[in-house]
Amino acid sequence: MSSQIAVITGGLGDLARGTKVALESAGYLVHAPSRQELDVTDSDAVATFFESFDRIDLLVNNAGMTRDGLFARQHPDDWNEVIDTNLKGTHLCSQAASLIMMRQRNGHIINIGSYSADHPPAGQTAYAAAKAGLIGLTKSFARELGKRNLRINCILPGFLETKMTAGISGAAKDAALRRHQLGRFNSIEEAARFITFLASTENISGQIFQLDSRV
Repeated sequence: MSSQIAVITGGLGDLARGTKVALESAGYLVHAPSRQELDVTDSDAVATFFESFDRIDLLVNNAGMTRDGLFARQHPDDWNEVIDTNLKGTHLCSQAASLIMMRQRNGHIINIGSYSADHPPAGQTAYAAAKAGLIGLTKSFARELGKRNLRINCILPGFLETKMTAGISGAAKDAALRRHQLGRFNSIEEAARFITFLASTENISGQIFQLDSRV
């Protein structure tokens, strides 16, 4: 039996790297393109990339970015870049992958969301808006594609020690940690294990999973 095929966007990110390792350990053949290999904001680039696949069993929409700053001073270019990468990119890649999955009448799309979608800190207007939109996108896609046996889910991996969070101040990290009932952050390895588990399921779709202990 041939390996299942997985695509992880934003392939150079820390969560993407951890997920690639976990999925490969589970027997997947994983493609994790960098932004240079797949610019998720470019519809032509997305179409060209996915046209090279005869089969895709799993798409992990991981590509994301932040341009934090108080919204009153936010430049329109920063807003557009965040929305395009986090929300538009997920839409474009899901659309392209789902065409392949619908032909095979099987497939799973996992979107990487954020706790900020529902509990945004000050200065994350664009990022929070994009991630909130991602939740709506997940549920809408699940309704449309379920009849073709496609599962669409979203995970909120929690505060992870990654390049994206490296610039956050110690005080902000301490404040975030105090909201975790277990007194610890989630890890890349734990999030990757959950993604791999969720990918193996057959009857779960349209769901949002928070992977930490904030309540």
